[in-house]
Amino acid sequence: MKTLMFLFLSPLLALASTVSAAVEAPASWGIMLTARSATIPYANSDAETVQDLLPVLFYYDSRWLFLDGLTGGVKLYDAARWRLSALARYRYTDMPADLQNGYQLGSLDIGAQLRYRVSPALDMDLEILNDKHTRYLANLRASYTFEARDFTLLPKINLRWKSARFNDYYYGLEQASPGSGMDLNLGLETRLAMNRHFYFFGSTSLTVLDEATAQASTMDARTQAEVMFGIGYYSKHRHTPRSSLKSRPFLRIMQSWSTPSSLGEISSFSSKADPYQNTMTSLFYGHPLSDTLFGAPISVYLTPGVVYHYKSEKQASFPEYVLAMKGFYKFKTQVRTRIGFGVGFSYLTHITYIEQQEMDINNYKPSHTMAYLDFSFGANMADLFRAPSLDKWWLGYAIHHRSSVYETSAMFGRIKGGSNYHGLYAQYHW
Repeated sequence: MKTLMFLFLSPLLALASTVSAAVEAPASWGIMLTARSATIPYANSDAETVQDLLPVLFYYDSRWLFLDGLTGGVKLYDAARWRLSALARYRYTDMPADLQNGYQLGSLDIGAQLRYRVSPALDMDLEILNDKHTRYLANLRASYTFEARDFTLLPKINLRWKSARFNDYYYGLEQASPGSGMDLNLGLETRLAMNRHFYFFGSTSLTVLDEATAQASTMDARTQAEVMFGIGYYSKHRHTPRSSLKSRPFLRIMQSWSTPSSLGEISSFSSKADPYQNTMTSLFYGHPLSDTLFGAPISVYLTPGVVYHYKSEKQASFPEYVLAMKGFYKFKTQVRTRIGFGVGFSYLTHITYIEQQEMDINNYKPSHTMAYLDFSFGANMADLFRAPSLDKWWLGYAIHHRSSVYETSAMFGRIKGGSNYHGLYAQYHW
């Protein structure tokens, strides 16, 4: 639970603390669609590699908060040379795809990072992390950043210490006991601008395991290679001051009802009601990132949220946490209307009844983490009710969608399925 609170609520608190009369654009932000391929180091595997798809990775850097693909953190202290951050990072465990749903060994590690800036281009990091069962690891990393106008190159070298509990679980699979150990990782990342904001991202790395781990009965190789590549939108303020944004922060409260229907059925107005009437209430905060997207007048927000699922005949009450980016396009009609689309991550502390039904039918182990989509349509309340005092309020309809991306992602449990909730919201901008 502490992991979840850190990952999803700390962005909300850090962002809210930066709100002022003039909202400043972040130093950089971006969103990427990413594919990954890695060799499998485990024994008794017919497959040599495993592939993975991540429909969204976030990049964001502001005074207090940073998101960098699979890593995110809150800056607790940031001076000229030193930076101390609370940190979270997703870590893959590369087993054959047909075993990933049963094991689900991918982990969100949390802890602290101490960074020393040797020079403007060279950073040294010391990290102490643990998974949700306090299996510890530590990283000592050096990274160098080379930046040209449209090109960024980032070589890294990382020495990782793994506790005995960590190594026995993730590499020994609780069948062997290699004990504590250290491994070495050499990596290279690149980001290439195809035009002003459209970027290509790529990375490759090689991990060399310690001898005791490599000789465990569960292992078949001492080295493991990884390749990632992606495309997406990336915006960075280089040498010009960051501008103030016209888009205003918001709070959205929404009441939603579950439905067993698909997105297609919902969009064609033929959705069915959940016979057990499972409902939820959500609260989202929207922090402005940009007034435009690819030159179009689309307001973009980073929007963390908390969802409360109510108790019903088939399930207990529990929370859900969401982190997403969302864009709004406004129509200049007599009654101002706008559509919105958001994408991100959702974490359920308990599996909803509607998702568990689908997992049982397909014989899957459910996944607490899934991709998140948000579709919304709203109208300005001042125009609707001819009341100028309501100009900052919007009223609308939205869909809350969780998706496992059709068995393509280890992060989402390598399953097929999800859930849909739809309902009414009120949104206030200030």
